Amino acid sequence: MISSTTVRSTILAIIRSVRPAQWLKNVLVFAPLIFAHQALEPHALLRSLAVFALFCLTSGAVYLVNDLLDCASDREHPVKCRRPIASGGLSPAAAIAAAALLGAGALSAAVLLDRRVALVLGIYLLINLLYSRVLKHLVILDVMTIAAGFVLRVVAGGIAVGVPLSSWLLLCTSLLALFLGFGKRRHELVLLEINASTHRPILAEYSPYFLDQLIAVVTTSTLVTYALYTMDPIVHQKLGTPYLPLTIPFVLYGIFRYLYLVHQKQEGGDPSQVIFGDRALLVNVLLWIATAFFILYYR
Repeated sequence: MISSTTVRSTILAIIRSVRPAQWLKNVLVFAPLIFAHQALEPHALLRSLAVFALFCLTSGAVYLVNDLLDCASDREHPVKCRRPIASGGLSPAAAIAAAALLGAGALSAAVLLDRRVALVLGIYLLINLLYSRVLKHLVILDVMTIAAGFVLRVVAGGIAVGVPLSSWLLLCTSLLALFLGFGKRRHELVLLEINASTHRPILAEYSPYFLDQLIAVVTTSTLVTYALYTMDPIVHQKLGTPYLPLTIPFVLYGIFRYLYLVHQKQEGGDPSQVIFGDRALLVNVLLWIATAFFILYYR
């Protein structure tokens, strides 16, 4: 008979393994809702919240699978060795059962919400499984696959509220995700130094200089794309306001601050922790959200 203490510790280990702190990435599903002026519509808001929850469940299943497959290399990592599966706090059997339950439950619920959302969620799950087995070993494509996951979140959010997706929004999301992804690779390379390729073989294909070049290209592209988006007359007409360029300074500072943390403080391994761990960056993000919301909704 399994003791209540064992059950409790297993549940806590599963909760840690699905990484609730990483659910911040799933707020991207709200982007179409906000920019379509539907954030104050209860029905649309509830549907977006449902998609957010579905992505939280699905991403939790993905994290469990990743930790199972990367268990051996995680034990050699100075930080990841504390993850429940790598440290022995969660058995592989329990992890597999939890991943299957979360993934199947999310897809079943998505079908009830909207079959198109279920399709996007299924693609997201498939891409991440392919990433865990194959794509994470392909240079550049590994980061592009991660970026695709961010774009799929936006797509699902748009479908949920019946909003045609803007090419600008998808492009900005893709570039920002690439920026964060290459920053994360650089952090791993610098943190692990000579042991980098042992933990993650694909890191042998990167170098700090190469990653700096990629980050420079993506940084410029992100800033220019966002600036052009906010100044596009068609966007002004669609959103009903010409004042979105007022948010550009927050985007500039946010990206520059993130680069400072990556290069000067050797951070960037976990974007969620970077945002919540740096007060200046967190305040800047909150100010951008507040300013954008005021511009879009104040008449």
